[in-house]
Amino acid sequence: MKKKIAIQGYEGSFHQLAGIEYFGEDFEPICCATFREVVNHVKNNPECHGGVMAIENSIAGSILPNYNLISKSGLQIPGEIYLQIDQNLLVNPGVKLEEIYEVHSHPMALLQCSDFLETRPWRLIETEDTALSAYHVHKTKTRVIAAIASTFAAEKFNLEVLRKNIHTVQNNYTRFWILQKELHIDQRADKASMVFQTDHSKGSLARVLTQISDCGINLSKLQSMPIPGSDWLYAFHADCEFADLAQWNYLLETIKPLTADVLVYGVYRNGKLHKNCEKDNI
Repeated sequence: MKKKIAIQGYEGSFHQLAGIEYFGEDFEPICCATFREVVNHVKNNPECHGGVMAIENSIAGSILPNYNLISKSGLQIPGEIYLQIDQNLLVNPGVKLEEIYEVHSHPMALLQCSDFLETRPWRLIETEDTALSAYHVHKTKTRVIAAIASTFAAEKFNLEVLRKNIHTVQNNYTRFWILQKELHIDQRADKASMVFQTDHSKGSLARVLTQISDCGINLSKLQSMPIPGSDWLYAFHADCEFADLAQWNYLLETIKPLTADVLVYGVYRNGKLHKNCEKDNI
């Protein structure tokens, strides 16, 4: 029986491709319009075995609302995936470049392909998902509308890749977190994600960061997040890379006296970069 996994977006999306990289082909996507819907499915749907959520992009940066969603959800992160995002111009079979009048895609995808698009007189239409744009082109059988999406979407909807890799920046990666209700820590884990608050006294953040360094742990990401309802107070998301769980557990014990609150929501193996060379929304 296939595992049901909640993804943001539709079939053929980069979220589905990230899910395949993590879970293998043996999973059935539960397509969600929003990230909040993904979280709600993982928390409340007994048929849902987990979720896939984009958390940052190498060009656009962090998706800050998703950090807040996770920190409040009580969900756990058992793993992560880094996926290369390759954008392509997709059309129905036989359509030629000079027939195109409109190009549909997610606003981020249109932005990522700005250099290519600026040289054409096409009307650009923003949509909620790259894969949904590809599906629309396929369903309508249009010859005047193209979509920007992955080659994975092209295969799924029987579209032709008219122009491949039209994105401006070639090394474009999105990082995805895997979400589950309960955390089963891999004893080979070498990365963790936490959010902490200090007492906001002078030097309090510096003392936490110094302790992380003194423990020999690599702080691979530090992201400040406003605390809702407070007067300019911030929490800090931190990704830490370590040699083994003993080193990580020691760090946790030593920083607790230096913080007002610490919440760990992921202890997992460091994700590897996956290229979409063959299969080629946030």
